[in-house]
Amino acid sequence: VKLVESGGETVQVGGSLRLTCEASGFTLSPYGGGYSKYCFGWFRGSPGMEREGVGYMTFVGTIRYAQSIQGRCTISRDDDKNTLYREMKSKKREDTATYYCAATDTAGCQLRQDLFSTWGPGNQVTVAS
Repeated sequence: VKLVESGGETVQVGGSLRLTCEASGFTLSPYGGGYSKYCFGWFRGSPGMEREGVGYMTFVGTIRYAQSIQGRCTISRDDDKNTLYREMKSKKREDTATYYCAATDTAGCQLRQDLFSTWGPGNQVTVAS
């Protein structure tokens, strides 16, 4: 069971960026015929800052976003590629962070990092003025 993020780079303030999270060892879709987890989330963290939730998607496609991100972030997935995406627009300098995707078997999805058991290594996004 593995998650790997990619797509992180330096982006200008006001710009947009899409991160990719490729899953292996399980399927994002419950209809793929394989082992599926319940919930998939995006989190971000920086040195000295507690990791915070960005948003999540359940295995049936329900999506929720952190209030601080609402309106600027879109989470989606491609079941054929078994890949989760997080696109964020109108980037701000405070969006600079390492972004992680995560998955959990725990029902009742919430944006709490302690509920997620499988994590990617993280991908750095820097927002520059």
